[in-house]
Amino acid sequence: MHSQLKGRGLYVITDGPRPDLFEVVALALAGGARLLQYRDKTTDQARRLTEARAIRALCAARKVPLIVNDDVPLALAAGAAGVHLGEDDGDIAAARAVLGPEAIIGVSCYDSADRAHQLAAAGADYLAFGAFFPSPTKPHARRASFDLLRQTAALGLPRVAIGGITPDNGGSLIDAGADYLAVVSAVFGDPDVRGAAARFTQLFTTH
Repeated sequence: MHSQLKGRGLYVITDGPRPDLFEVVALALAGGARLLQYRDKTTDQARRLTEARAIRALCAARKVPLIVNDDVPLALAAGAAGVHLGEDDGDIAAARAVLGPEAIIGVSCYDSADRAHQLAAAGADYLAFGAFFPSPTKPHARRASFDLLRQTAALGLPRVAIGGITPDNGGSLIDAGADYLAVVSAVFGDPDVRGAAARFTQLFTTH
């Protein structure tokens, strides 16, 4: 297991440009986020690099790894800890060749235990499953079963749950085996970002 992924906790994911991006990232980190993913699907490369580098500094101050969504060159240029790959984002070996042996390479497994086994064998550092609940960020996402978390425990990699997770339903996923709860709108869409992050963080002390 990757040394930076030995704990459990909240995994926050940004969702595109916003004027208060750095402020809300800092608040989520202050609320206890253990991983942070920079996700921005726009094509403004210069802004994305500037933002990713600034967020990396915020994460470094809290000793939180920064993961970049889908963009290996951006992860490299920003000095991020790693990259998250979906099913259309290239393979693990190619990302590893660019980012190096110490990079965190996470992968989306959606609703598939077979995909999880294949990607674990290919060198993934964590496995993300979901959506477990209806997701405002991806309303048409495939739905995953809680049993997937139990089925993949033997792979020995951190399991990330994503999709419609709230402080009210997140505890059930931790009980089923999730090591990290990945959240977009339930933290960054909350008027009290730090408080929302802290509520998720608290789940890991009670479950």
